[in-house]
Amino acid sequence: MTDNSGNEKATQPESTPTPTTAPRPDAVAAKRPSPVPGPAGNRPGGPARKPGTEAPKPHAVKPAPGQTHAHPHPIVVPTVSDPSQYGRVDEDGTAWVKTADGERVVGSWQAGDATEGLAHFGRRFDNLATDVVLLEERLAAGADARKIKADAATLAESLPTAAVIGDIDGLAKRLRAIIEHSDEAAAHAKEEKERARHEHTERKEALAAEAEQIAAESTQWKVAGDRLREILDEWKTIRGVDRKVDDALWRRFSKAREAFNRRRGAHFAELDRERASAKTSKEELCVRAEELSTSTDWVGTAAVFRDLLTEWKAAGRAPREADEQLWKRFKAAQDVFFAARNSAANERDAEFEQNATAKEELLAAYEHIDPNADLDAARAALRDLQEKWDGIGKVPRERIHELEGRLRAIEKKVREAVDAQWKRSDPEAMARAAQFRERVTQFEEQAAKAQAAGKTRDAEKALEQAKQWREWAEAAEGAVSQR
Repeated sequence: MTDNSGNEKATQPESTPTPTTAPRPDAVAAKRPSPVPGPAGNRPGGPARKPGTEAPKPHAVKPAPGQTHAHPHPIVVPTVSDPSQYGRVDEDGTAWVKTADGERVVGSWQAGDATEGLAHFGRRFDNLATDVVLLEERLAAGADARKIKADAATLAESLPTAAVIGDIDGLAKRLRAIIEHSDEAAAHAKEEKERARHEHTERKEALAAEAEQIAAESTQWKVAGDRLREILDEWKTIRGVDRKVDDALWRRFSKAREAFNRRRGAHFAELDRERASAKTSKEELCVRAEELSTSTDWVGTAAVFRDLLTEWKAAGRAPREADEQLWKRFKAAQDVFFAARNSAANERDAEFEQNATAKEELLAAYEHIDPNADLDAARAALRDLQEKWDGIGKVPRERIHELEGRLRAIEKKVREAVDAQWKRSDPEAMARAAQFRERVTQFEEQAAKAQAAGKTRDAEKALEQAKQWREWAEAAEGAVSQR
């Protein structure tokens, strides 16, 4: 500061701070502009050194990570310089600085002894050197080279009149290097910007093409929809594309996304229509199944239920909740019928087992027939056996062959005896043949009635017995004719 007489007055000496690495250039540039020192200005925050202490040595700063265009000289961060090497303060307070052009007066010190004045102007030089370091670091870090060049030029213009004591020539040389290489750094930054713009443009073109392909081909609606959202999120992170190109690419992407959404919407609208139709069809199938659930036509109704199930599968899916409820309804009707059928089958099986037991007892009672002893009694017993046999009813399928075989054995024994009798008695042969023919007629009538009643198995059995009696009649008639 300057007093009323025009002489500069220094403030109290500042305490000596601990030397630290210079702050990040972008952070410093954001907080304060590049200073332009004046001849009488006092720059706050500069490091101070006590008189008589040795100045610490400067240290180098490495280029910023990822920097590809390095500064031609190592960046040197001065901590506290030794002003005694570059100037002096006379006993009258006049401050001088040495440069390549000679000595020049930089100010007047009246606030203390010469040593304190020298330290004061040295601190002001250290502040100025720190500004140069910041410019170097900003340039090395790839900051705006044009702004750095302008700041460096401003500092260089201020050096011839700067009220500081220090290596002004070295500082000027460093500023010239900054100015010289700022153009190269600007060109490099431009190349990097163009390269990034090209890469970002290519990436957006690839994303737009992928979106167009999804819009045209994909039917994996959820996966494709998720991918389009991912593309949009990535799209928002890509910067630096030319405005017109970016707008054109955005229109492509937006058009593709809209086309996909329309196609997906049409698909699900059609799916909703199909599901509504399936719901109507399945409701009708449920009604039909419920109507059949009380049927006792076990064979025919079971076949109808199989057909209904085929129709159910062909109807497609109804809306999920409705589909589940309709299936429960359909299956409940189906279960009612088949439970009743199974119950009836169990009752029938029990009845058939009882019939088999009854026929076993009947066979045991009639297997003693002896036609050789009394043919008429044997024939009468056989007729009685056959009538009782038919009255008992059906037996389990696996027992039919066994029981029918035993009955046929008794019938064969009687028939053979009758055949032998025929050969011995012609007058009776015709009567026996007539009786046999009568039995044939009876069984045929019985078969016709069973067939009319829908009892197919009974009809078949009656026809089989009619056939047997017909053979006997024919044999009897043949024996008579041979005689």
